[in-house]
Amino acid sequence: MSSDGVVPNRELKVISIPEGLDQDRVDAALARMLGLSRSAVVALIDNEEISRNGKPVTKSDKVSTSDVLEILMPAAKSAPSLTPTPVDGLKVVYNDDYIIVIDKPVGVAAHPSPGWQGPTVIGAVIAAGFNVSTSGAAERQGIVHRLDVGTSGLMIIAKDENAYSHLKDQFRERTVTKVYHAMVQGHMDPSEGTIDAPIDRHPREDYRFAVVADGKPSITHYTSLELFPAVSLLEIELETGRTHQIRVHFSALHHPLVGDLTYGADHTIADRLNIHRPWLHARELKLTHPITGEHLAFLSEYPEDLTRSLAVLERNTHQN
Repeated sequence: MSSDGVVPNRELKVISIPEGLDQDRVDAALARMLGLSRSAVVALIDNEEISRNGKPVTKSDKVSTSDVLEILMPAAKSAPSLTPTPVDGLKVVYNDDYIIVIDKPVGVAAHPSPGWQGPTVIGAVIAAGFNVSTSGAAERQGIVHRLDVGTSGLMIIAKDENAYSHLKDQFRERTVTKVYHAMVQGHMDPSEGTIDAPIDRHPREDYRFAVVADGKPSITHYTSLELFPAVSLLEIELETGRTHQIRVHFSALHHPLVGDLTYGADHTIADRLNIHRPWLHARELKLTHPITGEHLAFLSEYPEDLTRSLAVLERNTHQN
């Protein structure tokens, strides 16, 4: 420990609370301000490393705009390395001087992250010789939206800073159309509708997300495309883009995605359909070209594992 009481490699941060977070719980407010997970902030609180007026706070305390908080920040972790990694099955469906649209296979992360040792979209794009924007965190260059490792389908990457900025604005203003197809357990009632339920990290399990009262606004529109025994094929349009949004929303309604064991799916259904990941595919992407203003629309066909499971369902339906 140094002479001023601060552990080496750790920073004592002093912050004031902005008006937009007035009367929020301290753990939620600091998670947003510091870019940490809620559980990381709670760990700091439990270790009495966050104080107000010289006294440690508790996680249920509310903050106000008059507060000045002192936080002993956790030691910085080195950013995951950005390594060129060729990926079999990753297709470039559109490419010009400003953007790349790819069709992502399952098992590929959007970008490097702590604990992930597998291939990434950005590593594959660089390995293929494409330039990408340097905007954003070093390991996320050019990434303006993400798909889960277990989700296949369409993603767009910016190749320069101007395209990156315009694309981020489109996603922020919700003018990009993102359509997914998903297979869920059971039949939706009603057969089409909107799920409007806030999402944030699960209060006890940091690797999952959940519908929580003080979460971020999250809106999902769905339509039933086809009904099979015990499962339904849905078309889903996202109005917001929260992490695991589709998986969380349908799990909360007791209709988890087929194969999504993390969010409560029945493994026997997944086994019967030979599905080893959440049945979820980013099917359509519609947006305005960030430079030319042209309207762009892309469509991705199902990969082999999803096509195979549909064939099993259709065969069984006809036999019955």
